[in-house]
Amino acid sequence: MNQSPLDALHDVIPPEQVSWWPLSLPMWALIIASTLLLIALAVWLYKNWRYGAAKREAIQLSATHKQDALALHGLVKRLAKHYYGTTVASQTSTNWCNTLNTISKVQFNEQDIASLYQPDNNNEQSEKLLTAIKTFKIKERLDV
Repeated sequence: MNQSPLDALHDVIPPEQVSWWPLSLPMWALIIASTLLLIALAVWLYKNWRYGAAKREAIQLSATHKQDALALHGLVKRLAKHYYGTTVASQTSTNWCNTLNTISKVQFNEQDIASLYQPDNNNEQSEKLLTAIKTFKIKERLDV
């Protein structure tokens, strides 16, 4: 009797499962790249948060000096000195008005600033100065 050629075949042996460890090189590269990206994102967010700390503090302080226009003007000057340097904060009143118009969304004229230092100051500029503090641009270019 003839033997069937199928009898000579052995059972199919399934391959062993591939271990997940050790990881392949592309997987290590992906892990390292994503870790570095997360660290860089955290550092960038922290620096941006710290950069805006002076403005956040000025907004908090402005809440306590809502009716004192001279104190609010001092806060705006402190913000300008912090973010743009002493040369910006110590400008003449005409240049200071132009700078203030550039770095805030409120329009000031020289009479507004001069009225703050008058003996009969009735704090009518308080609302404008509060808005100037809240809309103060901390990354505006002034040299252009």
